[in-house]
Amino acid sequence: MLTQSDQLRIAEWLPLIADVTHQHLDTVTEGAARPRVAARGIILCRYRSGPEPGMMVQRGRRKRRQRGSAEGMRAMPLDWSKIGAGDQEPLLRPREIYTALTNRPWSYLRQEQGEVLEKWFARKDDRDIVIKQNTGGGKTVAGLLIAQSTLNEGIGKAVYLAPDTYLAGRVREEAARLGLATATDTDDLAFRSQQAILVTTFQKLINGKSVFGVAGDGRDQIDLGIVVVDDAHAALAATEGQFRLTIPDDHPAYKKLLKLFAADLKNQSLKVWEDIEADDYTATARIPFWSWAQQRQTVMKMLHPHRLEREFKFKWPLISEVLHLCAATVTSRSVEIRPPCPPISMIPSFANARRRVYLTATLADDSILVTDLNADPALLTRPVTPGSAADLGDRMILAPIALNRGLDDEAVRVLARQFADGDRDGDNVQDAKPINVVVLVPSTKAAEAWKPYADRTFYVGDLDAGVAALKAGHVGLVVLVNKYDGVDLPGTACELLILDGVPRPMDAVERREAIALADSPARLAREVQRIEQGMGRGVRDAKDYCAVLLLGANLGVATHDPRHLNLFSPATQAQLKLSRDIANLIQGEGLDSIRTALSACLARDPQWVERSRRALAEIRYVETSVIRPEAIALRRAFDLAAQGQSSAAADTLQEAINDLEDRAMRGWLMEQKAAYLDLTDPAAAQQLLVAAGRENSFVLRPTTGVAPAQIKAAAVQAREAAIFLAHEYKDAMNLVLGMRKLLEKIVWDEERTDDAEAAWEQLGRHLGLTSTRPEKLYGTGPDNLWALSAKRHAVVELKTGCTAATIAKKDLDQLGGSVRWDQEHHPEVTPLPVMIHPTGVLDDRGIVVPNMRVVTPEKLEKLKGAVLAYAVALADGQGRWGDEQAVAMRLAHGKLNAGNIFQIYAEAPRSAAASR
Repeated sequence: MLTQSDQLRIAEWLPLIADVTHQHLDTVTEGAARPRVAARGIILCRYRSGPEPGMMVQRGRRKRRQRGSAEGMRAMPLDWSKIGAGDQEPLLRPREIYTALTNRPWSYLRQEQGEVLEKWFARKDDRDIVIKQNTGGGKTVAGLLIAQSTLNEGIGKAVYLAPDTYLAGRVREEAARLGLATATDTDDLAFRSQQAILVTTFQKLINGKSVFGVAGDGRDQIDLGIVVVDDAHAALAATEGQFRLTIPDDHPAYKKLLKLFAADLKNQSLKVWEDIEADDYTATARIPFWSWAQQRQTVMKMLHPHRLEREFKFKWPLISEVLHLCAATVTSRSVEIRPPCPPISMIPSFANARRRVYLTATLADDSILVTDLNADPALLTRPVTPGSAADLGDRMILAPIALNRGLDDEAVRVLARQFADGDRDGDNVQDAKPINVVVLVPSTKAAEAWKPYADRTFYVGDLDAGVAALKAGHVGLVVLVNKYDGVDLPGTACELLILDGVPRPMDAVERREAIALADSPARLAREVQRIEQGMGRGVRDAKDYCAVLLLGANLGVATHDPRHLNLFSPATQAQLKLSRDIANLIQGEGLDSIRTALSACLARDPQWVERSRRALAEIRYVETSVIRPEAIALRRAFDLAAQGQSSAAADTLQEAINDLEDRAMRGWLMEQKAAYLDLTDPAAAQQLLVAAGRENSFVLRPTTGVAPAQIKAAAVQAREAAIFLAHEYKDAMNLVLGMRKLLEKIVWDEERTDDAEAAWEQLGRHLGLTSTRPEKLYGTGPDNLWALSAKRHAVVELKTGCTAATIAKKDLDQLGGSVRWDQEHHPEVTPLPVMIHPTGVLDDRGIVVPNMRVVTPEKLEKLKGAVLAYAVALADGQGRWGDEQAVAMRLAHGKLNAGNIFQIYAEAPRSAAASR
């Protein structure tokens, strides 16, 4: 009800307002919490009058009142705070909030955004909600409006979390366009009084010195009504990093830890220990969990004094209470200490937030939200999505290597440069508008290959300037290093996007996991996530378009192999299918056909546009998310173990293990179960590790070690190869791409030696040879062992990370030791010593191993060529890679049979004197 004085004031002001607003306005915005001016000078204010809102309407125009003497008239200034400030109902529905905004950037929200907001509002009291939209579908706007709705409802403070500072800045810009108040500091009174949304990074909330409060630190904790996690899958990488204590090799605690656990690490693998001592970057070893638990008090005394140091202070408070449960992994550069799951309860503001909303890409698997953020799996299985998935921009996605096996990456780089210059037919004459070409690469080393063609190269630190330049106009060919998510390049900012590889796991725990779970669905899901995020940079709106090229066999496989394809979003799958139709038409053609296809997309050929839109028209989002049972079990088991219930934790994991068909994952979980079991029954834990090793060869070995298994050569090499190839590849394209992907991993790169060793083992199997990795399996022996025949083994040491000009004495000694290992365990076999090394020249101090052969870079390239020709020949025509006779003929033709391979594709070493 209005008071009498309020009514008198309004009666006095109305004539003045009417006089000021004599011009007619076109529309009345509904729901705004202030006076509204309509056509014909009508003043509308919404008030409450009893239980129902009433409307006070004053029509027409009145004459101004005369005040005072003949000196004239003075208009009373309007105090707008008094207008429409009655007892109003706050707007709660996000769509209505948007409609009421004064300077909204669009007249209406997109249909997909409106659908998402309505579905969220219907479920707003669910504590955990995941919202899925296609890349560029407007998730940021939806997240901001949801946060504002929660503020209006009075539920509590609102925080919007971005993966990094760059993206947080973009969110604040979006909020400013909408006219929503934001804050950047937890001390901001507007945030504290629930009048503004705090926009910050995930790291600002999740760290051991969090201004929001950490459990047990004695500070006041900030209660939150809602936390919106933007680009949740990207933010999770930051989460894992915040709960990982990394002790660098120049820190005094590093050497103390290595000394304390030296014997345990040597027992696991003497070679890895020597590699760590020799500063081999790729060498990775987990400290056995039983040793870590036994030494928990010593470790605590060793690390606790450093808790306030730079390397420790942001991580130590988060993991110190569960230090005994952590996995400690050693490399030559650091010791990494990380719990099985982040103890997110250490950040009460997040753990106890009344609402938690996760904005994600359209990936099917959301298991990581459970393991890392302890989200409720039952709620996550029902994602909030728009009704249609057709809100994705137009993309043509081609993998040149899948179109023509003869096309190399350098040819594609030339094409990219020409398109950036407006030369689409490749005749060095401009025939079209120059465009921005953006190349995403995973590392500085990968960026080097683009250096001759790039106009600019940007890293994370200078992305602001780079993206601004691309949006402002034509820059040319731009390389972005290790930034596959969170970069918005709408419209002409990026019309041709190239992915040249995907980020590889860099921390020690992930590297170990990548080896142990190489082809596990969990690993594939992460890889597909990175690819989909990367491909989405150039389409930020349904009206956007972008041509996409994927370089390398690894990306080619991802867009062809069903195991990968099924993990992409429905809309991306539809675009890949349409693009494959084009690929089938130009299969085997050269670059000219690729130029024609790309030009159809970029020139907006009506036939392409019509088919592209039709391909998406009927696509719907998946109504349920995948939450893998083992992820739920891992989270529950960790929480139980953190509460001191280690036996219950082990039982919880066993329930998941029982239902798993993936042997690699079974063994991985069994190792974790053994770690929990060790806290109450060490003997049972060791027995379990023996069983785990049978499921996954790359888990920890028990204290008693693992007896090396006798290996037997295939009775008939061609028959074994045909069986393997038929099982591994279902079509010709998969065979060729799979083989190229394999060969691309055998490279001279110190950061990829594990990849090379794994690929060499697989190469042996593709050729029909029994192939193993004794050093990984047993902690001793050669890197690889190929059974060439019943009487002959190839004992292989890979030095693909070596940069020396000669074969060093220690490498020769290592090869000699591996030969003796093979003779000890296979006394009936004659070893053939083989080293893969960048030179065939011996160090003067070294002693050559008798009958030794060296695969040099030149020989390796010839071997790769022969292997690829073997795959292509089997894939061509009738596709006879499962036919023993056809395989035998191709093996003989390429001189890849066991008796010839190292005679043809390796050479005898030379002394330094002889090579001068």
